[in-house]
Amino acid sequence: MSQIKKIGILTSGGDCAGLNAVIRAVVNSASKLGWEVYGIKDGTNGLTDDTLRYEVLTVHNYSDTPWPRLSGSYLGSSNQGVKMESLEAMSQRFHRGVKALGLDALVVVGGDGSMNIVSNYCKGTDIRMVGVPKTIDNDTPLTEFSVGFDSACQVCTTAIDSLSLTARSHSRALILEVMGRDAGHLAMHSALAGNADVCLVPEVPYSIDGVINKLKEIKKSGRNHAIIVVSEGLKTENGEHLSAAKNKVGEAVYGGIGQYLSAELNKRYGEFQTRVTTLGHVQRAGEPTSFDRKVAALFGAKAVELLAKGEHNCMVLWKNGHVSAAPLNEVVKEGTTLLNPQSDYVRAAEAVGMYVGETK
Repeated sequence: MSQIKKIGILTSGGDCAGLNAVIRAVVNSASKLGWEVYGIKDGTNGLTDDTLRYEVLTVHNYSDTPWPRLSGSYLGSSNQGVKMESLEAMSQRFHRGVKALGLDALVVVGGDGSMNIVSNYCKGTDIRMVGVPKTIDNDTPLTEFSVGFDSACQVCTTAIDSLSLTARSHSRALILEVMGRDAGHLAMHSALAGNADVCLVPEVPYSIDGVINKLKEIKKSGRNHAIIVVSEGLKTENGEHLSAAKNKVGEAVYGGIGQYLSAELNKRYGEFQTRVTTLGHVQRAGEPTSFDRKVAALFGAKAVELLAKGEHNCMVLWKNGHVSAAPLNEVVKEGTTLLNPQSDYVRAAEAVGMYVGETK
């Protein structure tokens, strides 16, 4: 057993359901080993700002509250990218914060971007870090599932179920635009679960005519309604992103593809009236599903186990039904994991009659 007495935990990047369950698992597992757990406020900012922000977490002041069953992050997060300082300067700030609190190790709950950033902060230092993957996009490298993805899928699937009823009532083709950035996992999984008629994702080329042909097929069958799920990162038929907006770190902010699709369908095919629903940040909310709570418990417990064994600079992951870990440099090198157009999910969607683009 390594000589660890005090660890920190922080949540970084966009929030999602299940973060608080990870914190609970880390607090409970570490407490059994006699370790102190410092909850770092507002992501990495809590360690790099001039005023350190933290809270000592115990089984009684955290785990015995409703928080582990709620979405969002009890500790707060930061989703604004790296501050406008050099990586070297930020790494020094990060290192000073860790040392000022006397932390022996750090658990970072974040997505692929957070793993990259914190991994760079820790380079050249003696900081022991273990990452826990979370994202509603499910695009974190090497792991089959990340905390928060299943809960977001449930929100989207519930929306599809609700839209199906109103679509039937008004003989409409309703379009649901979901998050995911450049990865189509959230759209494809929820469309398959919700029995949508069309699912368009960034990884698979499509045509408006292909969507229209599917709507014609539905009309011919005697059905008077349809559901179309579209991922926010989808490009237009001409291969362009609609939004030119960028966030504080220069990343594209996607949006509007649902309205584009609606306008094109109305212009080219008038048999179905269309309407667009954009779920937005409601996909990050809702109670964590049982699967996400389970994954959170497995990941949190594994992170503490790894640190206790003296293993660090790695990320826990789910693969083939088991929890293991991979070195952070391999995670960062792998990059964002996109939806495989030949995956079982895409093939199943096609097999049940969904139009998912031009896969052949």
